[in-house]
Amino acid sequence: MGNVNADFLNQDYNLEFKHSKDHGPINTLINRELSWISFNWRVLQEANNKKVPLFERLRFLAISARNLDEFYTVRVAGFRQMVKNKIEVISADGLTPEEQLIQIEREAKALIEKQQELLPSILSNLKQKGVVLVKPNGILESEKKNLEKQFMSKVFPALTPLAIDPAHPFPFIPTEGSALALKLRNKNGKKSLNALVPIPGMLDRFQKLKDGAKGEKRFLSLEDFIVIFIHRLFPNYNLEEYFSFRILRDSDLEVEEEAEDLVREFEIALKRRKRGEVIRMKVTKSNAEPLLKLISKEIGFDRAQVIQVNEMIGLSDLEELIISAKRSLKWRTFVPRSPERIEDFNGDIFSAIKQKDLLLQHPYETFDTVVNFLEQAARDPNVIAIKQTLYRTTPDSPIVRALCAAAENGKTVTALVELKARFDEANNINVSRELEKAGAQVVYGFMDWKTHAKLSTIVRQEGKVLRTYTHVGTGNYHPDTAKIYTDLSLFTSDDTLGRDVTKVFNYLSGYIKPTDLESMIIAPLELKSSLIKMIKNEISLAKKGKPAEIWVKLNALIDPEVIDALYKASQSGVKINMIIRGICGLRPGIQGLSENIRVKSVIGRFLEHSRVCVFGNGFQLPSTKAKVFISSADWMGRNLNRRVESFVEIKNLTVKSQIVNQIMVANLADKEQSWVLQPDGKYKRHQFKPNEPSFSCHEYFIENPSLSGRGRAALNAPPSLLNTSKKRRKLF
Repeated sequence: MGNVNADFLNQDYNLEFKHSKDHGPINTLINRELSWISFNWRVLQEANNKKVPLFERLRFLAISARNLDEFYTVRVAGFRQMVKNKIEVISADGLTPEEQLIQIEREAKALIEKQQELLPSILSNLKQKGVVLVKPNGILESEKKNLEKQFMSKVFPALTPLAIDPAHPFPFIPTEGSALALKLRNKNGKKSLNALVPIPGMLDRFQKLKDGAKGEKRFLSLEDFIVIFIHRLFPNYNLEEYFSFRILRDSDLEVEEEAEDLVREFEIALKRRKRGEVIRMKVTKSNAEPLLKLISKEIGFDRAQVIQVNEMIGLSDLEELIISAKRSLKWRTFVPRSPERIEDFNGDIFSAIKQKDLLLQHPYETFDTVVNFLEQAARDPNVIAIKQTLYRTTPDSPIVRALCAAAENGKTVTALVELKARFDEANNINVSRELEKAGAQVVYGFMDWKTHAKLSTIVRQEGKVLRTYTHVGTGNYHPDTAKIYTDLSLFTSDDTLGRDVTKVFNYLSGYIKPTDLESMIIAPLELKSSLIKMIKNEISLAKKGKPAEIWVKLNALIDPEVIDALYKASQSGVKINMIIRGICGLRPGIQGLSENIRVKSVIGRFLEHSRVCVFGNGFQLPSTKAKVFISSADWMGRNLNRRVESFVEIKNLTVKSQIVNQIMVANLADKEQSWVLQPDGKYKRHQFKPNEPSFSCHEYFIENPSLSGRGRAALNAPPSLLNTSKKRRKLF
């Protein structure tokens, strides 16, 4: 196929793959699970990218390990249960659960091997830069005395050595829990002992040591620290063999649908999660095979499925080595921008929104604006009511504090807290209780559906009129993830959207099905059917000889019905450009099926999380005459069929231009961070030729402010986009 160009704006639609009927029918869908593993491969490749700063390479390695852990505790656990219970659910691409498990295990093994291969290289490079992970044999004799004092004061009190024999029941190891397994022998040589030392999860995985002679920042892993001073735990014994191990358990939750006290039911379910069935056990390599068989038996895990690694377990903890003292080893810093237009109104966000719609792109524009939106509402005597969805947020959330302050100030506050947000259930229970204590009305939505929409409304008395100010987001109300996820925040005082969002809140609180929505579509009621209808409209335009194009930016595309509609659109001549960060079940570039579809994945400094959909509507893209939407929903069965999601039409021309001509164009033009999906399901990165100019959409957004956020000082200075197609009309 030659060189892969990830800059779609400068490329014609080429026939990438010609399928011969002699080779039999082609599977038109890519397996969901294997596509997810492919995404994690792309994440891991950033750990091997020499253009990425060392600390960030270490972070990508940790992220890939954490992602794989979660994949096992949720997806693989589900397949294991299906196989165990002989449930034959065939995947969209025709595989049984058992067949998928076989392929998953093969791909996951290769991924783990690559993680272990990259770790020594990264650590070696870090050592050259003065950050050292010390091995036990690297501890100087001169420092052992002081190091022992550190061990006795900071580690020893938290440890519990446990013998493994009939008189001592084997301890429970929670999910993501780890321990040292030890084979010891009495110093007189007459008595052996098998023992276990659970590693406390609350202790730092990497203990800070005294700086080296040349100022090196030195660390020692907790398990190595314990091994060095194992005689303090087992006096009169010598250590013969040992290994560390870590387990993962099934983390799915089962909640009774008819539970009278939903919060209490989730609390019980969370306790059950900690004791879920073991679905993966990883150990460091050793010669202690009998001990490994014993531990596996006690845990209840098949020895044949134990994963042995050469370097280290628990790679997700590696981020502890990223220290502020080595700023040069991180991404260059940038300060998120505050919208100039709000500053033109002396910080009065309501006045700025009333003047014109405002769209911010995080993290390039500060998430503080969203927080200030609610904080100002809490203080404003003219604000009557606030409604808010909360899917994920921080334990000490400024969003929650603002809502509590508003309730305490006498405003009517309604918060939809989603208890089913995976791995945030406990935090959300605490959030709900905090809000209720402050006097807010807390609701939990639907038992069968998660509420994933990101919505907020503020009702303000302005003279004789009640004006609704609305925020619609593509990401969570989470100040921490807003620093690393790219997401969109729309602020508007548009009456139609305000009414629509109010109807959705009424649906969530009182099951009053919304009718006659004017500016938004919601799942699971109408979103899928509406998407297919809009795709069919582009098909109709193509058949009439009019321009027919679709631009889409999502995290995942897997719904077979939507994919089938896109295939039919391609066959009708509709040009489709898609930026799909993670899972993608669609095969692009196949003759007679998808030759007019191109798919890329952008992986870089920030996690692409915003969802955008642009239908040409009879105009060549980019065009502000297109129909433009932002959404909380990916195109997956769960989002379209089992979640409350928002799909909001953008009508303001400035915001439209910002999305189409700025955000989407930059993503489509990106070459630096883009991987292009091939018809066979593999991804290829653009290979730069000598002196070939590059383009990074992340760097572009760092340097260029959003169109709708510009103030009076920059009315005549819109941002410019370099490296766009000469075949396309002027963008700005």
